[in-house]
Amino acid sequence: MKVVELSANWDPKPNFKLGSKDIDGKLTYLGSQVWRHPITKVVEKEKPQIKPNEVLIKVKRCGICGSDVHMNQSYDDGYIYYPGLTAFPVILGHEFSGKVVEVGSRAINKRTSKPFEKGEPVTAEEMAWCGECKPCCDGYPNHCERLEEIGFSINGAFAEYIAVPAKLCWSLKKLEEKYEDIYKIGSLVEPTSVAYNAVIERGGGIRPGENVVILGAGPIGLAAVKILKTAGSATCIISEPEESRAVLAKKMGADYVINPLKENFVEKVKEYTDNEGAVLYLEATGLPEIVTEDIQNAIWECKTINSTVVLVARAEQRMPVCGEYFQVRRARIVGAQGHSGHGTFPNVISSMAAGMDITPLITKEITMKEVPENLKLLQKDKENCKISVIMD
Repeated sequence: MKVVELSANWDPKPNFKLGSKDIDGKLTYLGSQVWRHPITKVVEKEKPQIKPNEVLIKVKRCGICGSDVHMNQSYDDGYIYYPGLTAFPVILGHEFSGKVVEVGSRAINKRTSKPFEKGEPVTAEEMAWCGECKPCCDGYPNHCERLEEIGFSINGAFAEYIAVPAKLCWSLKKLEEKYEDIYKIGSLVEPTSVAYNAVIERGGGIRPGENVVILGAGPIGLAAVKILKTAGSATCIISEPEESRAVLAKKMGADYVINPLKENFVEKVKEYTDNEGAVLYLEATGLPEIVTEDIQNAIWECKTINSTVVLVARAEQRMPVCGEYFQVRRARIVGAQGHSGHGTFPNVISSMAAGMDITPLITKEITMKEVPENLKLLQKDKENCKISVIMD
């Protein structure tokens, strides 16, 4: 079968020491410190064989994520942009949907407590948690000590078929009545769940009528707009300099868009909220060294007490934080990683079935053979938001 595979050279930086969970020459939790000169190609691989606890999925759709772009993108010294868990070579792709074609003897559907059915439409979590370590047993599967990630450290879904543990799979049958193409919206469950985990689970959600501010109109920021407006946000402000993304933000439900390169962020937040500010600020730009100052100044100058700042974008850069601002305004900063556990996937699917349509995020559709060239185009292309790969 044809797949999109990324390979790179293992070449740790001189000052980098392998961590306790790294595997020399194979796997690291800090990809940007180790992997150099990435190459992505369409190659031939054997069709995967399933284990008793797995299902084999015929992939129908798979979205290109910013992480895919950053694994394929390198600095001048050749090291990749992506700072997280990686093991190369690997088949890329983790935002996918498809139909079950083979079912292992112990592949149980969590929602029905029965085996998955052949032909069943499904999506899957990207975080392959073990369920046995202390973080998993404590209810934090996104922080599994033995974590593997589909499309990062184990083979992903830019392939004709993918074998996935049944515990990670979720049925898309609920979407059949609402959407003509359930695989199209089904491929958006994973990134939408990242946004849901950030603003609802980690950020604590909102009460209807409260204000929110989102920095960055990428797929996660835009999905967060839709989630928070669905949850009853009165005023949803998004900060984004790119015009095409600003237009899409309005389409997804944002009430106001700030161009931080042309407008004063803090003054605009005060203007749009009648000096109240927001209960939730989502950092989805990946530029914490730039945007943190604006966020904390807005918290300091506006009237809202007890704001939460959620960090969802991956970045190595440090944040310039003034503790006094957060102490006096009773504000807090929380990190958000992943999307597993806490009912996130089934809640997102149910919200979509109830009408929370995320498909406007998809601005371009391509075939699998076009993935390598589009990974390079997306390093500079700000016009497209989510590129969806039609796998048939």
